[in-house]
Amino acid sequence: MSSPSFEDSPIARELADLSARRRALESADVELSGRTRVLTVSNQKGGVGKTTTTVNLAAALASVGARVLVIDLDPQGNASTALGVPHTADIPSIYDVLIDDFPLTDIIQTSPESPNLLCAPSTIHLAGAEIELVSQVAREHRLRTALDAYLDSGEHHLDYVLIDCPPSLGLLTINAFAAATELLIPIQCEYYALEGLSQLLGTVGMIQKHLNPRLHLSTIMLTMYDGRTRLAQQVAEEVREHFPNEVLATVIPRSVRVSEAPSFGQTVIAYDGQSAGAVAYREAAVEIIRRESAPQNEGHS
Repeated sequence: MSSPSFEDSPIARELADLSARRRALESADVELSGRTRVLTVSNQKGGVGKTTTTVNLAAALASVGARVLVIDLDPQGNASTALGVPHTADIPSIYDVLIDDFPLTDIIQTSPESPNLLCAPSTIHLAGAEIELVSQVAREHRLRTALDAYLDSGEHHLDYVLIDCPPSLGLLTINAFAAATELLIPIQCEYYALEGLSQLLGTVGMIQKHLNPRLHLSTIMLTMYDGRTRLAQQVAEEVREHFPNEVLATVIPRSVRVSEAPSFGQTVIAYDGQSAGAVAYREAAVEIIRRESAPQNEGHS
């Protein structure tokens, strides 16, 4: 009996599938709505790929022609690093916007990856901002006020604003919730994935009631997916069952390339745009553009 040929092997099927998906992306037709969608990427459970999702999705959106601003609200500044944007202590940052009323236009930098990819960087000063914000006037709306002023000036058109939150529910995250119209939750396909989600959605309910009635959960993205494990498949099924309209069809696989990219100051789109991880983020970007959020939740025109 002859041994199975390479063409029949799982790796060959995987490669053929990836090639077909790349071709589909090349011919994908996307139409931007012309209005600004503001998404906060949040999940207070750490290690779910929140920052990774933010920067790679932003780069994927930029790669199909969208103009995207990433606001890095995490004191660790990992999103700024991945976008190749300097964020040393002496650089004007989102801290200056929140605490000293700097206009956003004074701190925004363009990522070396693309003229369509902008970043409002975080610096180490942001670590103390939680405490400093407590005494500020309208402390929950500082980011929204700055973002509204930036967009309303008419000088800067953006298709997407993605806000990367710290993995906690403090004043920085509340500022992000108050500034956004949409919430994007990355969920890792692992045991306990849904734990903590009810707490997050409870917080969102409070924000809707008291601070920002426009905020709604529009998108859930399954990350770090390993299709070989029964557990990952079960988690994906469970999340889809609970949130049939919010979960993207695209799942983001576990990927060495995605993990390596930030250490080179790059997103996976720039680091290895043909890899399975990059293809998945580009598919997710196309899907998000096509699933334009419901008209009753209008963003900026």
